[in-house]
Formats: sequence, structure tokens, C-alpha cells
Amino acid sequence: MSDPTTIIEQKKNPLQRVPCSKPPFTVGDIKKTIPPHCFQRSLIRSFSYLVQDLILISFFYYIATTYFHLLPPPYSYLAWPAYWIVQGCVCTGIWVIGHECGHQGFSEYQWVDDTVGLILHSALLTPYFSWKHSHRRHHSNTGSLENDEVYIPRLKSKLRWYYKYLNNPLGRVLVLAFTLTFGWPMYLLCNVSGRNYDRFACHYDPYSPIYSDRERLQIYISDVSVIATIYVSYHVALTKGLAWLVCIYWVPLLIVNGFIVLITLLHHTHSSLPHYDSSEWHYLKGALATVDRDYGVLNKVFHNVTDTHVLHHIFPNISHYHAMEATKAIKPLLGEYYQLDDTPIFKALWRDTKECIYVEKDEGSLNEGVYWYKNKL
Repeated sequence: MSDPTTIIEQKKNPLQRVPCSKPPFTVGDIKKTIPPHCFQRSLIRSFSYLVQDLILISFFYYIATTYFHLLPPPYSYLAWPAYWIVQGCVCTGIWVIGHECGHQGFSEYQWVDDTVGLILHSALLTPYFSWKHSHRRHHSNTGSLENDEVYIPRLKSKLRWYYKYLNNPLGRVLVLAFTLTFGWPMYLLCNVSGRNYDRFACHYDPYSPIYSDRERLQIYISDVSVIATIYVSYHVALTKGLAWLVCIYWVPLLIVNGFIVLITLLHHTHSSLPHYDSSEWHYLKGALATVDRDYGVLNKVFHNVTDTHVLHHIFPNISHYHAMEATKAIKPLLGEYYQLDDTPIFKALWRDTKECIYVEKDEGSLNEGVYWYKNKL
């Protein structure tokens, strides 16, 4: 019998469908394959990664504010885009640490995780508790057409009329440009790409249908924290000037927003991954209906949220510094249920947004509740 690890290594086509049957293993079986220390969260080690990111952000800020104004054109025109990109990437790493706090993967103390997460996400204009609660529901219902919280594919019969006009290279460029620029704030503001509710849903509304009564106070706290960041930004703009604030803060933040959408979109949009209705959905099947991606050196900058996402959906409270070891440990057991696509990211983005337009059942399939991505309009 072939070793499952060998099977994965020999799998040349990343678009080959993963199995949609109920796995022959349980979450408990998977947990047993992971070294116990991978479930231990070190406050000191977690803070070391946060401090490392903050030092990098401070360094890039110092270089930009101290030397860029001394550069003559065209060097200054090259320096600012370089700053925006590297600062945006490192700040995305900061956002990922905040996301880890939301899963209590930062430390053993929930109050520490929530305090750190609230500060980091608020600084990046993400309402921490609001997104923590909706994101937890996403993890609880991944791959469910009825109950998943975000990135729920449409059925062909539910496609909007304008899709046929956007199914071309120019249309895809326009859609991607809009999605990567405005997708994240639009999701937070009005639940764009989110689950359908019976009334308007907004992450800033404590009485949004997304939240339960016991969560509403934390939504207020998130709102106040985001407003505090906006207030500080306003006074910085009065002191330093709007152009200074845009160059130092807002453009890197725009890049962070783009990466949040890019990373999450590519984790859940892939022609090899099934989606399920209520007749077929199962927690583990849904958790396995995601894909790890390879962002090269950015894997480390983003604290491996990119290439350990399958593990993250099974055990979301594993700290990022144990995630690679844990992923390696579970691969032999998962076998064909594990999906990795190392296609270059922008090539994968173009391919997957072209191939994954809607979902429907395979004609004549015995798996009535299983849906796959299609692109034939």
C-alpha cells in the first residue's frame, strides 16, 4: 500500500478534486498525530513575534519620515511605493496576530488575547470582537451553503444578471480591483459576500442579526476602539497634514485590506474543493474543504496563516509558530483529503476567479448534497 505522504507528493495536478465522502478518521484521530507541545501557547514567544513586527514597522516608519524627503526625483517616486508594500506586508502580519488572539492562540489567558487583539485590530480599523464572533461562526460552518458566514458561492440559478458581462478579462480585472480595494471594508460595513440574513447586517451594529444578545456589549467596545483610532488619525492629519497621513498610514492600510481579502478568498475558492448542503455537510468535511497556498517569503511575514490553513480550520487555537510542525504531522493521516496548491499567487488568483463562478451538483452524481465550482455561463 502506498504511503499517503508519497501520494500527496506525487500529486501533480492541484486541481484534482479532494474526496467529498466522510473521512475515515475523526478530529480526535488527527489530534493524536500532532505532538502535544504544539497545543501549548507561550505568552513570551507570542509577544516576541509581535515585538519583532513592531520593530520592523518602526524601522520602516523611521526610514520613510527621516530620509524620503531628502531624495530627489525619481528616487522618491520609487521609495514611497517600496515603503507602502513592505509596511503593508508587515502590518498584515500584525493583523494576523490579532486574528490569532481572536482564536485564543496567542496565550493561555483570554483577557490577554482579547486585550492584545483589540489593540492590534483597532489600530488597523478592524472591529475586533465583531469580527471575532462572525469569524468563529465561519469556522463552525465552513463549506456549508446554508450556514457558512462568508465566501459562500452562488448557485447558477442565483447569479446576478451582470455576471455574464463580467466573465471576460476586462471584467475580471475590474472585479478584482474593486474586491481587493473595497472588499474588506464593504464586508464589515454591509456584509458584502457574507451570509444572507433576514435584515441588514453590519459588523459595527451591536444589534445586527450576526450577533446574540450576550455579544452586544463587546460590539460597542469594538466600535469605540475603532472610533478612537479614527479620532487619533484626524488629529495626526491636523498636525502633520493629510498627505503625510495618507502616505504613512492609509496606503499601507489599503494594502493590508487587500491581503486580507486575497488570502481568505484563495483559501476558500478553488475548483478542487466541494461545498455542501445540509444533507451532506459535516464539521470535519467542511474544515477540510479549504486549501493551503504558498506565498513564498510572505508565508513567514504573514506568520504562516497562508500555508497552514487546513490545520487552522481543524485546530484554530494552535499558535502560528507550531502550525508548520503540526501541518507536517497531520498530512500522512489526511492523505488525499489534504489540499496544497503552490501555483504562484497572482496566477492562481486569475485562474480561480475565472474558473470558480458558481457551484452546482455534478450531473448524475450520487452525492446529491455536494456542489462543485463551475464556470460555464
